[in-house]
Amino acid sequence: MTNRQIDYSTAEDGGGAARDERELRRHVDEVIAATPVTDLHTHLYAPQFGELNLWAIDELLNYHYLIAELFRSSTVTPEEFWGLSKTQQADLIWQTLFVEQTPLSEATRGVIAVMSALGLDTRARDLREAREFFRTQRAEDYLERVLKLSRVSDLVMTNDPLDEIETPTWESSVEIDPRFHASLRLDRILNGWTEIVPRMSAQGYQVRVEIDRRTISETRRFLDDWIVRMKPLYLGVSLPDDFTYLEEAPRAHLLRDAVLPMCREHDLSLALMVGVRRRVNPALRMAGDGLGRADVNVVARMCAENPDVRFLITFLSRENQHELCVVARKFSNLMPFGCWWFLNNTSIITEITRERLELLGTSFIPQHSDARVLDQLIYKWEHSRRIIADALYDSYAELLRDGRAVTRQEIERDATRLFSGNFRQWVGLVATEKVESGVVVSAP
Repeated sequence: MTNRQIDYSTAEDGGGAARDERELRRHVDEVIAATPVTDLHTHLYAPQFGELNLWAIDELLNYHYLIAELFRSSTVTPEEFWGLSKTQQADLIWQTLFVEQTPLSEATRGVIAVMSALGLDTRARDLREAREFFRTQRAEDYLERVLKLSRVSDLVMTNDPLDEIETPTWESSVEIDPRFHASLRLDRILNGWTEIVPRMSAQGYQVRVEIDRRTISETRRFLDDWIVRMKPLYLGVSLPDDFTYLEEAPRAHLLRDAVLPMCREHDLSLALMVGVRRRVNPALRMAGDGLGRADVNVVARMCAENPDVRFLITFLSRENQHELCVVARKFSNLMPFGCWWFLNNTSIITEITRERLELLGTSFIPQHSDARVLDQLIYKWEHSRRIIADALYDSYAELLRDGRAVTRQEIERDATRLFSGNFRQWVGLVATEKVESGVVVSAP
């Protein structure tokens, strides 16, 4: 480091900039570790949703990532596996992937990280200790513990207005934990219209399989009613890799004529998660989904034709990521977010995060957990923080070498933008934050 590269006497904060790369590294690590997260996309549910609120070791091990891994290392068939109880499935996964093998994959290391954070034996031969630990936990206390360990201040659920287990909670007068925000999921409507028409009809909406004017009107009424009821932060849908905005399928008609008008009317963002191929191997159920490379120009067209709608966009294919960054540079109504599903691996997150920093600065959302089990917040955010800290440090170090020092205040500002601010501003979520016993609490 030369005197030409850094002139601390002119630092805006009077000398508070990191004076060398070691000090810079310390500042970045401390700030990233402490910054609260608003987790913009999860499959978690508030405690008020009862059986949908998943946590503890058996749920953690019966994660579809681990189920897919199991079949690569075990002679058990899918038919035999699905015939086991959840406890038996968890025992088989633990024995196969954690006892008989070294847990090196992202998903298996995640379980290890959770157990370590909770003080459980990560080399246990069986699950007796872990099950006893979770048996003694009160759900309310454990929720607070997980949020504190993960430094997640609040999160967004995935809410399906046509799910028969979920809808009674929305239709009741129960008060939902304000840290759990809603998002209205459109997958069944947009990707399975024929099958879902009877369910919408059962709720009193006069829709038909054929997309006519009345069906569009009733679908908009359905969405309007559920938006008022759920108060979602955004509407969201996962789409196949071959999705085209101008296709003549029901999905495109409903998207253009019902969903986008509702986004405008209610000033809601639309989250598009593009690239999934469902049931590539049906025998594996949810674990059998795959991915495909999509056409990013479809998203560009939607942004161009709907400049008054804000889009949250993520793609499932690694090959789509550079194109997405370039399109985001052209459309201010597009916010790239997260490293979704099969991208949630250290090597790929590292590449994508650095690419986004280089092309977009801090104008993106680096990650979401996509957690399905509460405990996963612990490891998903621990792992993500490490990677984001590394990427930010290298960017700041390059800036330092180019002649500009970075202050701790600037690091804090950038971390807040990436972990919560960009998303909260995008969806209009203003929060009052305070600290209680070391836990950041957010209230809308």
